[in-house]
This record gives sequence, C-alpha cells and structure tokens, in this order.
Amino acid sequence: MDIEVLGGLHVRENGLPVVPAAPTARQILAVLAAYADQLVPATVLTGELAVHTPVEHTRTALLDAVQQLRGLLAGATGPTGRRTPETVLVSVPGGYLLDSGGGRSDLHEFAREAGAGYRAMSRRDFETAARRLSGALGLWRGPAFDGIAAGPRLSDRIAGLERTRRSVLAQWVEAQLALGRHRELLTELRAAGAGRALETYPELAAVLGSGSGRSPADTTRAVRRTLLGGAA
Repeated sequence: MDIEVLGGLHVRENGLPVVPAAPTARQILAVLAAYADQLVPATVLTGELAVHTPVEHTRTALLDAVQQLRGLLAGATGPTGRRTPETVLVSVPGGYLLDSGGGRSDLHEFAREAGAGYRAMSRRDFETAARRLSGALGLWRGPAFDGIAAGPRLSDRIAGLERTRRSVLAQWVEAQLALGRHRELLTELRAAGAGRALETYPELAAVLGSGSGRSPADTTRAVRRTLLGGAA
C-alpha cells in the first residue's frame, strides 16, 4: 500500500486508488493513514466523526465507513491476493489498524529525509543538509490532508506536521545561507517545493530579496524569526 498525505489524500493498494468519495469514509481513512501500522482506538475515530455527525450516530457511521473502505479494498486486493480487505484494514481489540504492508509513505520519507538533513547540519555538512532537507520539502504537494474534514486528533497531527515543515524549511535556508547562496534562495525555495512559504510568510520574501547588506548571521536570524515565530 502506498500512502500520501502531504497534500491531498492518496492511498493505493496494488496501484489502485482506494480513497472513497463519501466524506465520512475519507475522514476515517485519513486518520488511519496518519497512523498507518498503528492501532487507532475506536474512540479516537468516533471523536473525529463527531465534528459533523451527531454523537449518538458516530459508532454506526464508523462501522459504515469501515465497510465502505473494505469494499474498495476488495476490488484492489483481488479474490486470490495475499492481502484481503480484513488483513489490510484490521479489526483489533479496541479499534482498527491500517496495515501498509511495508509500502511507500510520504510521511516516512519526509521524516527520513529531514532526519538526515538535521544530522548533516549538526556535523556542518551543509551541502548534504541542503540536498536532504530540500528532498523533505519537495514531498509536500500542498497542506497536509488537504480537503479532509479534521477532528481533534487529525487537527493535532496536521499542526505537528506543519511545525515540522517550518523547522525543516528554516534549517534548509540556514544551509543555503551557509553555502553563500543568498541570491539563489528565492528561486530555490520554489524549486524545492517550498514556495508556499513565500505566500504564507511575505516577510520571508522581503528578507531574502531586500538586498539590504545584512550579514549571513543577521539574515539567518531574521529568517528563523519569520518561519518559527521568534526562534533565534
């Protein structure tokens, strides 16, 4: 199973899409995808549904969503496949688990690339850091879980991912500045898939494009303040 959430929700089994059209089932799939290969308690899932479903109906809505998702999985796993709808979307005591089967996850790739970039920064290998951090940022196609109605747990997950994205972006900018690439930063931000930062943080574009003769250290501090809300 391939799972992409750093933008719109895309989930594929054997190359076939398994994202339902119904908003409730999409919401359940999104939460399960956010915590793939982990138990998600039924109380968490019904809590997500309570955003737009009366509380007394959330349990029934959850069971309906699971049935819809398994119906889609039945068409993707096939009648003689090693994986079945019940082994992909697993009922476990207390909740459900989405078994990725070791497939691709952009969340895992983002964490791997960001971690490698942070480690390279710590040993002052700025060339490697810039490349790996750029790879992490390039995985983002838009806001995480774009188009999904998020309840409390998914909202927390989205907020955490956005904080991490900002931190990665700030580290990437620092690596580029350390390499003396001040003039190229605006272009490289967009090429690295981080151009959305220029829309979200117009101050960033002003800092990088001001040509004010700031020192690299001053520029770095200004960029980090912009991206991280005051971090030095």
